[in-house]
Amino acid sequence: MTDTGTETPRERYRAQVRAEIKAHAWEQLAAAGASALSLNAIAKRMGMSGPALYRYFANRDELITELIRDAYRSLADTFRATAAAGPDASALAHALRDWALQDPHRYFLVYGTPVPGYHAPDDITDIVREIMATLLDACAALPSDSPATPFGSHLQEHRRWAGDHPAEPAALHRALTFWTRLHGVLSLELAGHFTGMGFDPALFFAAELEELTEASAR
Repeated sequence: MTDTGTETPRERYRAQVRAEIKAHAWEQLAAAGASALSLNAIAKRMGMSGPALYRYFANRDELITELIRDAYRSLADTFRATAAAGPDASALAHALRDWALQDPHRYFLVYGTPVPGYHAPDDITDIVREIMATLLDACAALPSDSPATPFGSHLQEHRRWAGDHPAEPAALHRALTFWTRLHGVLSLELAGHFTGMGFDPALFFAAELEELTEASAR
């Protein structure tokens, strides 16, 4: 975190303008999606010229990177706070859903359709691995008598997404299964695909989570 006590007035002003630019960017994302993000449109909203705004963000990709970094950092902090009470996969799952429902546009920026032509820098991947490490801790703590599957062994060999986490193949498989199934349910819910189907998405999410937890114990 920046030490505001040592910032100069110019640095504080720059941080304020960047924060305002990001706020307008989130409004654009909510209205038209990331592919429609326009720095010139944001500059116009702020009463600035395009060249003036480019002093704060060099291009669209730099602004998108900042938004993605903030989104992943928010989820990583949410997971860390949830895990402070102990490794609990169910608690993390509910924290993920609460975080997603709080701001669906933020969720879709990082877990929705990739932005055409955009490539995230390496530090974004580091935050993603931090999120997965918290999930892996929780999944490794789940009771399980299940033997490692061939796919779990495959994950052990190809585990860049897990960083240096020491999880065994079974825990790797369990974590990836949690992650993909819960994101599948969340993505459908947030996109409105459950509307009119006559059931409570929260109960469906809880039922899927219960099945995942019970399957891990078998």
